[in-house]
Amino acid sequence: MKVSGDAEALRLMNDSPYGLTASIWTEDYDTAAAIGAQIETGTVFMNRADYLDPALTWTGVKDTGRGTSLSYLGFHSVTRPKSYHLKKV
Repeated sequence: MKVSGDAEALRLMNDSPYGLTASIWTEDYDTAAAIGAQIETGTVFMNRADYLDPALTWTGVKDTGRGTSLSYLGFHSVTRPKSYHLKKV
């Protein structure tokens, strides 16, 4: 969808009740990072929209959900730690 500029793109993206993933297409890393920080999503891609990395959490915001999967954060969201202190007497 064509937009008049970054401000209109941000307004339209953030107007959604969902916030799973956004994809920013640019040659400038700093621009992608700056715009990505303003987008209300759990995940931001630069020049792609199809990559999952086990080291990075997959998460959403708004009506997309507040859970997380992948990465150690996803592991912690579905497990409960337990400590055992055993001593033989």
